[in-house]
Amino acid sequence: MKAFIVEKPNGPFQRIEVATPEPTSDQVLVKISASGVNPLDTKIRAGEGGHAKQPLPAILGIDMAGTVEAVGTNVTAFKRGDEVYGMVGGVAGLQGTLAEYIASDAALLAHKSSALTMRQAAALPLVTITAWEGLVDRAQVHAGHTVLIHAGAGGVGYSAIQLALARGAKVFTTVSRDRRELVEALGATAIDRNASVADYVNEYTGGEGFDIVYDTIGGPVLDASFHAVKRYTGHVVSCLGWGTHALAPLSFRAATYSGVFTLLPLLSGNGRANHGHILEEAAALANAKRLKPILAEQDFGTDIGSAYDAVAHASKGKVVLELF
Repeated sequence: MKAFIVEKPNGPFQRIEVATPEPTSDQVLVKISASGVNPLDTKIRAGEGGHAKQPLPAILGIDMAGTVEAVGTNVTAFKRGDEVYGMVGGVAGLQGTLAEYIASDAALLAHKSSALTMRQAAALPLVTITAWEGLVDRAQVHAGHTVLIHAGAGGVGYSAIQLALARGAKVFTTVSRDRRELVEALGATAIDRNASVADYVNEYTGGEGFDIVYDTIGGPVLDASFHAVKRYTGHVVSCLGWGTHALAPLSFRAATYSGVFTLLPLLSGNGRANHGHILEEAAALANAKRLKPILAEQDFGTDIGSAYDAVAHASKGKVVLELF
């Protein structure tokens, strides 16, 4: 099969021919139609994604959508011809999705929503799983909750807004002024990202704080989240909770914190079935017109280098490649 490989940090993508993988008894062979590009992919290419444990040279790419070509002897959930999507490789030494085919653990896959194109489906896995694990698995969001999502126009944030709204929560999100309309169109209340925590907590919660705060940025934004959460019952979630943070503000509010590390099932082999479950639920939401991605306006064709560079410089909308 054809694939693209990166041999050294920030090296070019080189087209190569490698053997098409044979699925093991618990795997599915997928013909890839579209491959999503995440900020993490660009860090791995740059040799900076040590937590992803993906040494170079490697075929990169974490997300994909495609069609089942063959299934292993133990696989019953999928059959040849099924359209599927998932977060299936590109870390932990696993082959990535910048290739014609991939042999994926069946547990990581879900049936693609018929309401989504292959490009749209390939944009969803990592960001949607990350949003779900924080809001649903950790914070157990439900109707009546007030939810503050930082950076709601980003990939994880945009998915998180939709998941929280689908579960009946009232959603607020910090965004830049030029992205207000994007999140407001979903039904979220936009908050200027430069506004003070005290001001928006007073304005939107009467000083009580939000039931759930999802930090998708880390650093000072996570610190601010500890001041924005409701006392006693509030829950702060972060998918970038790295570095050193003072926990006193959280402790003084008697609130709780959860970290999300979406790669863990791929890295450890444990908990992979939950990823497939999340994506089946996400597909159902997409079928009901309650979940969709933002795609970047520019189509990069087969110019993978430019696509990765755009994502590394914070492209607006998810970049998806259709290479074969």
